[in-house]
Amino acid sequence: MNILGLSSYIAPWHSGRCEAAIFTGIAARGHRVYMTMEGRQEFEDYFRNHGVHLIDSYPRVKIDFPVIARLRQFIHAESIDVVYAMNSRAIANAAFAAIGTGVKVVNYRGTVSGVYRYDPTAYLTHLHPRVDGIICQANAVRDYLRQQVWRDIKIATVYKGQDINWFTGERADMEEFGVGADDFVVTCAANVRPSKGVDVLLAATKQLADLDRLHVLVAGRDTDNPQFQSIVANSPMGDRIRLLGTREDVVKIMAASNLYVQPSISGEGLSKAVPEAMANKVPAIVTSTGGVKELIEEGKTGFVIPVRDPGIMAERIRYCYSHPEETKKMGEAARVRLGKYFSIENMVNGHIRFFTELLAGDI
Repeated sequence: MNILGLSSYIAPWHSGRCEAAIFTGIAARGHRVYMTMEGRQEFEDYFRNHGVHLIDSYPRVKIDFPVIARLRQFIHAESIDVVYAMNSRAIANAAFAAIGTGVKVVNYRGTVSGVYRYDPTAYLTHLHPRVDGIICQANAVRDYLRQQVWRDIKIATVYKGQDINWFTGERADMEEFGVGADDFVVTCAANVRPSKGVDVLLAATKQLADLDRLHVLVAGRDTDNPQFQSIVANSPMGDRIRLLGTREDVVKIMAASNLYVQPSISGEGLSKAVPEAMANKVPAIVTSTGGVKELIEEGKTGFVIPVRDPGIMAERIRYCYSHPEETKKMGEAARVRLGKYFSIENMVNGHIRFFTELLAGDI
């Protein structure tokens, strides 16, 4: 197959490497892969070093007419079989470029919600009549899109994979946060917006003040905002809650933790943070919204709880705190599960299977 990818890699390396591994993995299987992208030099170098051919045609706006013309010409000249677009700007330009060609247009979708039949802008992306297929990050995303897409196109789940060898187990020095060697640490990583539910986690801590070795670390953009600082200041365990803000060492902090909590209340596809915790042998408590629950084997690698329920969240945290050996075993099982079901190999094979079936007319 000849495949053309369009994506943006402006985020740090650890945030984009899973997606980049899709294209290099397909190239390693003997397919010809082209990529047009914006972003960091390290991604360009990675693609070049792994057999992906870079072209300079990434769109700068939602409908970039010169880029559309160049992409259409390239599709014809290189006999491209599949165009795979990874974000809304890429999707819109790829779909328009494909008009008048026989190429299959495939989109990626990573979140639940945000695509609506009544929204005219959706017809520039996932509801565009030139789109032939959508690869979803989780079954929850797939099921949501099947309710919104009005045509009979191929929609399937391919889980975004992780290479557990990326995670060496290097740990942060927890003394920085006043954490002792025998303390129990709960970590949450989230760039704050209402859907992330960080306030639910902070509410749960009010029921856990009697656990004198418990510490809670919350990292991510705007987690140190005044609203959360006020909640912590009024918490009975406020001196053991740290709002860390943006950190470059979040994965190392996770690795040094005992438990990870993802308190999301809506919109999640498949969290980046939960697989990172699993890779570091840290079990997770997640909510039932979206696709994150698909990562967890209940009671064996973590727990799934209802959304907006600080009481049950506190109960599960208390259970893990009170059963440290069982919690450790759950973390070990989480790493095994990640490697078995959410691997890079499975992700690459899933993409190749999707493209092959689509080209064969199997929807």
